[in-house]
Amino acid sequence: MRRREFITGVCGAAAAPAVLWPFAAHSQQDGRVRRIAILDVSDEADRFIQARWDVTREALAKLGWVEGRNVHFDLRFSAGDPDRRQRDADELVRLAPDVIRVAGGPAAQALLQRTQTIPIVFTSVGDPVAIGLLKNIARPEGNATGTTGQYQSLGGKWLQLLKEAAPRTTRVALVFNAGNVNDQYFGVIGAAADALDVKAIRTPYRNAAELEHAIDAFAAEPNGGLLMLAPPPSQGNRELINRLALKHRLPTMYQSKYFPAEGGMMGYGADAYEAHRIAATYVDRILRGAKISELPVQFPTKFDLVINLKTVAAIGLTIPESLLFRADEVIK
Repeated sequence: MRRREFITGVCGAAAAPAVLWPFAAHSQQDGRVRRIAILDVSDEADRFIQARWDVTREALAKLGWVEGRNVHFDLRFSAGDPDRRQRDADELVRLAPDVIRVAGGPAAQALLQRTQTIPIVFTSVGDPVAIGLLKNIARPEGNATGTTGQYQSLGGKWLQLLKEAAPRTTRVALVFNAGNVNDQYFGVIGAAADALDVKAIRTPYRNAAELEHAIDAFAAEPNGGLLMLAPPPSQGNRELINRLALKHRLPTMYQSKYFPAEGGMMGYGADAYEAHRIAATYVDRILRGAKISELPVQFPTKFDLVINLKTVAAIGLTIPESLLFRADEVIK
């Protein structure tokens, strides 16, 4: 995804970071090492999570902020543990960094409960207004801004695509980490389920054992499908879900376009890596003196549908040609 595929509440603001590139080589002249804290609700060992934070470091380095030279990173990953998330938020705020980069709505909320002064740049928070991070996306009035690729309305789209791919589906398990869910999707998915004549069943889990038990129990009845809610399951849990989906011949829908490459049947979402690149430009601007109110929240305008035909064949399903034609990527 190219940057022009992101929009903001103020026309032209999305392109504004680009004007800073000529100044990237001019690092801070005062010799002070800037401190950037990172808080993520996910598991640090997850290759997808590692990749997106590598993108952040690389983007910042291109803007003149090089780890070990003029910037230091303090990283915390709560791995879906709500208690650990609270402790990490406490610790990072006490460190008084120059700016905090955060991924995930629950983590952003935890930080804003602890500081109204440290600048916060978020990604992957869902609807930032709905969850109380700010009130004005065009001119954020508090200390938080960023990018988010998970519109509230996407919940209905995920279910619609799953039903279109597997028309016999009458039951869908909404799979989510019990302590780490973006619950704004439930209402939207519930309305879509009523319209599609599908029963949406909330399926929380706290660990792999609970996840396996929940999916096995759900699969005891026919015509089921799995829909994974944000934040995404950890790498190990994704592998477990995909294994169980093959075992029970369950169609799966991920809220990210990246996970069909790991064996999931379908995924629909925006480019998370581009969101992290854009967030890095916001961190750069803050470190150079920009105010949060000058940095409108950015949203993607392009979402990709990816279908894994190997998985489709393995569960004995045939995807309608009309849906295959609309897919941005088909894995064969």
